[in-house]
This record gives sequence, C-alpha cells and structure tokens, in this order.
Amino acid sequence: MNEFVEIIKNLDWSPLRISIKTAVVATIISFFIGVILARKAMTYSKKKKAFLDGIMSLPIVLPPTVAGFILLIIFSKRRFLGSFLFENFNISVLQTWLGCIVAATVIALPLMYQNARAAFEQVDINLIYAARTLGMSERKIFYKILLPVSRSGLIAGSILCFARAMGEYGATSMIAGNIPGRTGTVSQTIAMVINDGNYQKAGVWVVIVLIISFAIIYSINIVISKN
Repeated sequence: MNEFVEIIKNLDWSPLRISIKTAVVATIISFFIGVILARKAMTYSKKKKAFLDGIMSLPIVLPPTVAGFILLIIFSKRRFLGSFLFENFNISVLQTWLGCIVAATVIALPLMYQNARAAFEQVDINLIYAARTLGMSERKIFYKILLPVSRSGLIAGSILCFARAMGEYGATSMIAGNIPGRTGTVSQTIAMVINDGNYQKAGVWVVIVLIISFAIIYSINIVISKN
C-alpha cells in the first residue's frame, strides 16, 4: 500500500491531461460531424444509407493499427494532403498532439454517428409530419424536435465517444507517436511502462483507467434511465 501511495505522489500526470484534452476535442468534433451525417442519412435512399453506414463502420471493424497506417499515409508530408497542410499552413499532423486528435476522432466518430442515427430513428415520425403540416422548415424541425427528443441518445453517444477517444491507442501510436508531455496518452504510457518491466506503475495507471471507465459507464446508465 505504501508503494502504491508513493507511486501516486511521484506520478507524472501529463498522460492523463493529454488523454482528457484529446478526448474532449475529439468528442466535440465527432458530435457535430456525427449528428450532421446521421441527419443526412435519414434523407438518403437505402443504397446511399448502406454506403454511408459502411464507410462510417470501417474504423470499428478495422484494426486500429490499420486505420493508423491509412492516416499515416494520408498525412505524410510526402503525400498531397500532408504536404499541402504543412507548406500552406505550417500544420503537421504526424508526431504532434493534432495527430492524437485526428486519430481519436476517426476511431470514435462511428460511435457518435451510430448513436445519433439510432436516436433520430426512434423519434415518432408523426411529430415530424405534424410539424411539416404546420409549416415548420426542416431546419426548425431539426432544432425544435429532433434534437430535444433525441437528447438522451445524443448524450449517451457523446459519453461513449469520449470513452473511446480516451482509450485510443493503435492509431494514435501510428501517427502521433509516444512523446512524453506532448503525445504520450495514458494507453501509450501503460504499454511503455509494461515494456520497461514497471508493473507497479502500470498497475496504478490501470486502476486510474478502471475508475474513469466505471464513472463513464455509470454516467451512461444514469442518462439512459432518465430517458
């Protein structure tokens, strides 16, 4: 117990700060993109919707390292997008905190999209028909009906999205690396200290992650129970 307390006192908390900051930004980005795409999906034909679902589901079914490799190719300075961002805006994705955000967003976005779409599809279609009969525009229907009625589902999706972004490892390690104080997240830190044979420190981080994970699951259950 004394060793555990001593490790806590001397622990470098930067991985937790980086993970939380990355997860917050990735969740915000994923929320807006996921909600917009989920709304668009409601207007698509079955074939278009199936195609969009397939694209959005790829990061879930692909190994994270495969997704990371694809991102590595896309944002390499030897490729068009990577060189364009660097030469015109001095923006580098690889080996930077921005890379952490990109990786976490790509991996977590499908969860937000799927939850938003499921929440929208559970809205009583008669409410939308009634609103259209009363002359409400599609924009007003979205803001006045869809979003408020789907609030619980969207909140639950955001929490899941945050949890996935918080624990992202494979894609992040591919494009952002593990630079202490800059891109070193909790997941990467656990892997690093285990490789160094420091199982006690790894255990401390595991306990911290377990506490955060339980808090996230508890929050989701509270949100769902209020629905």
